[in-house]
Amino acid sequence: MKHLFFVSVAAGIFSGTSISANAQSAVNSVKAVTPPKKSVQFIEGIEIKREVAKPAEEVDLWAVPAKKANTVAAPAAAKNVAAIEGCSPLQFKYAQLMDMDVETITNTKLYEAIDEWWATRYRYGGTTKKGIDCSAFTGTLMSQAYNINLPRTAKDQYDQCEKIQREDLTQGDLVFFNTRGGVSHVGLYLGNGFFVHSSTHNGVTINSLDDDYYSRKYIGGGRILQQ
Repeated sequence: MKHLFFVSVAAGIFSGTSISANAQSAVNSVKAVTPPKKSVQFIEGIEIKREVAKPAEEVDLWAVPAKKANTVAAPAAAKNVAAIEGCSPLQFKYAQLMDMDVETITNTKLYEAIDEWWATRYRYGGTTKKGIDCSAFTGTLMSQAYNINLPRTAKDQYDQCEKIQREDLTQGDLVFFNTRGGVSHVGLYLGNGFFVHSSTHNGVTINSLDDDYYSRKYIGGGRILQQ
């Protein structure tokens, strides 16, 4: 019996040693074929530039074969980079302010005029850099940027406009508000819901039509038809 007991123990010991060796060998083989972390970092390090005009799936590297992405997306990306690099600091400034793509800020005369008048204080009846009111400011912008002359008051400007819905507003349209009864305030629409105007509190500035105060006071938009 004792001999059988020692044989069994010895068999167990040698059997356990064999299993451990095999397990260690398997672990070593797994380590040998595990992809290095560096390749994963390379994939994660690829920077994809957002292209607004394309659906998301067209620029998804996981859905599009690498060869196709290189031949189709690369030229478009290079073109976008070249266009952005050609933009001025003024374009970057107002694109950031209004959350717009910098390439869409194209009316240089308009934004130069806005920048020239920026923060000029509001003054009722004013028409100069010492103070300007809302209708004089829109009249000045339309003259400088579009070579269009407007009537002097917000009400007269409203009467001269072709009325348009908010969803149809484009850059250069006028937006009107009832702040003191009737048509009493006017601004110039820029895009993405933003307009520039001479505010009674902040002077020449940019606000959104979605701002609580202006959304409640908004009357409608108008477009000056060039003669």
